[in-house]
Amino acid sequence: MQTTSGAPILRRDLGVEETTESDNIVRWDGERLYVEQDIFHNGQLVHRKYRRTITEPVARVLQSILKRSQQ
Repeated sequence: MQTTSGAPILRRDLGVEETTESDNIVRWDGERLYVEQDIFHNGQLVHRKYRRTITEPVARVLQSILKRSQQ
């Protein structure tokens, strides 16, 4: 299920409005956690399956949820 981010982000450095779509599935490539996102500039697809790294605080919360579910 694809989801679209909230409000578009104005990228002044690029002069475009950026939006993203993601299936919100956390993936592991053996080195890092990430989600795949499609990135759009002014409605045009510019990156397919861009890997956005999960931040450490989010990873720690996911780890604690997984530990609790295994008890």
